[in-house]
Amino acid sequence: MFSFLEESKMKKELFVTIDIPEEVEVKIEGEIVETKGVAGENKREFDTTNLTLEKKDNQIIIGNKKATKREKKMMNTLASHIKNMIKGVQKKFEYQLKICFSHFPITVEILENEAIVKNFLGEKIPRKVIIPPGVEVKADKEIIIVSAVDKELAGQAAANFEKATKVPMKDRRVFQDGIYITDKAGRKM
Repeated sequence: MFSFLEESKMKKELFVTIDIPEEVEVKIEGEIVETKGVAGENKREFDTTNLTLEKKDNQIIIGNKKATKREKKMMNTLASHIKNMIKGVQKKFEYQLKICFSHFPITVEILENEAIVKNFLGEKIPRKVIIPPGVEVKADKEIIIVSAVDKELAGQAAANFEKATKVPMKDRRVFQDGIYITDKAGRKM
């Protein structure tokens, strides 16, 4: 007798391949993937439960002989992360932010691992923004440029700037002072 439970547990062979460009060097040791390129190097550990992760020639192969929907989702997520690692070591991910103010001029001072936002809404106490290690930040008058080899770190640093200048209990359409992301890794917002 054929039941619904047996039908939903059907498994099939699935594999995803990622091509490695010539200028990028990839090393895989167990669950750790290391990429090296012109812009820098990136290292990350992945959870590859029920998946095989291996490098053959100029390709990375992720897959499973008896994959279910869960393994398929994990394969695609892993593939996206590894593609971002490869893109990042070729050319750094860059986020652009704009400093907006209507009355009180905001100044941003970059230190080693933090940035200080001064005179936001006329406040006497400056606000601090944490910059994750491995992220470069440049401030030029009204534009802040955040760049990093790791896409997630660059995005987090940009989000930290936005979050530090968020004004609670105010309408953003009226009170527009703050620091806002204008470019997300090459995409206009």
